[in-house]
Amino acid sequence: MTEIPDPLALLDGHADAPRIRSRRLVNGVATLVVEATGLDAAGRAAVEERLRGALNAAGIGEVRIAMTASKPQRRIIAVGSGKGGVGKSTLTANLAVALARAGKRVGLIDADIYGPSQPTLLNAHGKPQAEKEKLFPVETPFGVRLLSVGQLVSAGQALAWRGPMAAGALTKLIEADWGDAEVILVDLPPGTGDVQLSLIQKARPDGALIVSTPQDLALIDAARAIDLFRKTSVPVLGIVENMAGYTCPHCGEVSDPFGSGGAEASAGRLNVPFLGRLPLSASLRESSDAGTPPAAGDGPAADAFHDLAQRMMDALETIRR
Repeated sequence: MTEIPDPLALLDGHADAPRIRSRRLVNGVATLVVEATGLDAAGRAAVEERLRGALNAAGIGEVRIAMTASKPQRRIIAVGSGKGGVGKSTLTANLAVALARAGKRVGLIDADIYGPSQPTLLNAHGKPQAEKEKLFPVETPFGVRLLSVGQLVSAGQALAWRGPMAAGALTKLIEADWGDAEVILVDLPPGTGDVQLSLIQKARPDGALIVSTPQDLALIDAARAIDLFRKTSVPVLGIVENMAGYTCPHCGEVSDPFGSGGAEASAGRLNVPFLGRLPLSASLRESSDAGTPPAAGDGPAADAFHDLAQRMMDALETIRR
């Protein structure tokens, strides 16, 4: 009597075989348990279709596939400032791109509800897809997954939202399907209001990065932002001094329109790390308006963002020890 070969053995050489955790064939019904960690809805559907097709071709008419996924180890970093106009969003976009270029799987939440600028900075104006009220981030050209209110409303449309509406919008962005993202940066609005408190309540950040210019007015508000995170037990990774100095492209003279060294001095007084300074740059403004972050290219500006991103991650690892 000839032994009938096991049809499930055909899966041994299948491209999706490494994802199969268990398989059995009982009374002509094949049941598979498949690891789907890191796959979005389309990816899961594709794997299921391939496996089902292979088994159907082997003569198995009924195939049952259960998808499982491990919860990813994810770090959430809030990027805040007490005051607007300090370049926080531009810095966040470039840090996200720098992390992606360093091999991290990166997501970015544009939580600046009333002034969402990340779609412009990252050239990602497409509408997010949704499945059963869960949003899927938009893939940017720079390897960063992005969700922003700016992708959900028409350009130029005013968002006249009260606090609860803004908090509800933030919740949708946080609870989106971020797949296997390892790091999610959250670009917060200026100040210490409803959005900051909602973020801390819904998804307590692993750390907070504070951005300030060197001038006293910005530093006063930056201290308030630090105080909020400390009172809510969110570790402050450090302060970045932005727009620190300007080099004239014609004569090469360096000037300090916003002062110099103020953020570093404040970091010392407040006992938080000083992570570095970035200069005021016309080329940075031009590339940001064009949706081409300098961190995506080469040169001194890219190196500065990559160094800052590394120092930020080093600070995150330090507080985890």
